[in-house]
Amino acid sequence: MTEKSTTAPSAQSPDAELIGPDRTLLIVDDDGPFLRRLARAMEARGFTVDIAESVAEGIAKAKSNPPKHAVIDLRLGDGSGLDVIEAIRGRRDDTRMIMLTGYGNIATAVNAVKLGAVDYLAKPADADDIFAALVQRQGERVEPPENPMSADRVRWEHIQRVYEMCERNVSETARRLNMHRRTLQRILAKRAPK
Repeated sequence: MTEKSTTAPSAQSPDAELIGPDRTLLIVDDDGPFLRRLARAMEARGFTVDIAESVAEGIAKAKSNPPKHAVIDLRLGDGSGLDVIEAIRGRRDDTRMIMLTGYGNIATAVNAVKLGAVDYLAKPADADDIFAALVQRQGERVEPPENPMSADRVRWEHIQRVYEMCERNVSETARRLNMHRRTLQRILAKRAPK
């Protein structure tokens, strides 16, 4: 399902007034079932949803019809969701973009925010969390997480930050961290610890 959604947004949706007059939403994710489920949930809340399953498709849709809102997965089959953020920002300055990822780390979150994302959510994020992030007003305080990061997660975040600083060069990152390259590759291949 890569075409524009045909379901009209519900004018009676209680969430519709939070969205504003421009209800366009682009969702870019390569997980088909998650993408379609999220699209239906956002349509039910009042958005006019367009979907893409790849970086190339997301960039094409961003250039042809830049949305007011966007939800973009970081890691896609053909590249990085950061490229879609750049394409949207190049066409429209007021887009509220949310970065989603199952491989969350501080370095990519900072990079996404620098490129124009307003929030960064780790998967599995539900439709309520995503909607809240999309309609959050500027200056509103976000509640702190109930569970702080574990020591393993802090270590993983540090490794990811150094990896991003080294422009994703595994050999250079391993040298700077005084770690064997293969050990680093195994760590990078795993999901973030809780």
